[in-house]
Amino acid sequence: MIPRLIRQHSRLAARSGMVGFALAACTLTGIQLHAQAIAAHNSNAPVDYAANRIELQDRQNRVVLSGNVVIEQADLRMTSASTIVDYSDAGSLSIQRISATGGVTVTRGNESARGNVAVYDFNRRVITMTGNVRLKRGSDTLNGGRLTIDLRTGLSSVDGAGGSDNGGRVTGSFSVPDN
Repeated sequence: MIPRLIRQHSRLAARSGMVGFALAACTLTGIQLHAQAIAAHNSNAPVDYAANRIELQDRQNRVVLSGNVVIEQADLRMTSASTIVDYSDAGSLSIQRISATGGVTVTRGNESARGNVAVYDFNRRVITMTGNVRLKRGSDTLNGGRLTIDLRTGLSSVDGAGGSDNGGRVTGSFSVPDN
């Protein structure tokens, strides 16, 4: 009788563990898919910006923004302490790259990504965020050293490189829905 109860309990625990693993995989996939929602962003929309100070460095074809920097393009918003906007002026003004430092936050909808540095390469249509990156959607989180979002392909990835808070590994937490 007791061995049979132990076997039943073991089977139930194994099933619960597999269900938990499946839910974890679905939740992490949901965070990753939500990161890819940023990839659905309209990267051809006009770019608006504001800061406490703006310095035009015409010979270097760049604008330096500092102090409470806010840059918006369609429904994508980036905030930082300092940002450099590199542009080309070959006939018409064209943004080439935005490099932000100092508590960078990128938000779209209910998702946010935070890190120490972010670079938005307009030519390649790639956003790269490095330095203790935290991706958050609701109460679900994903932490790593580097987040890369390819706006053309919709592929996004997180790796542990440069993440001192997590020992160089990708970590996270997610909530499991009540049944």
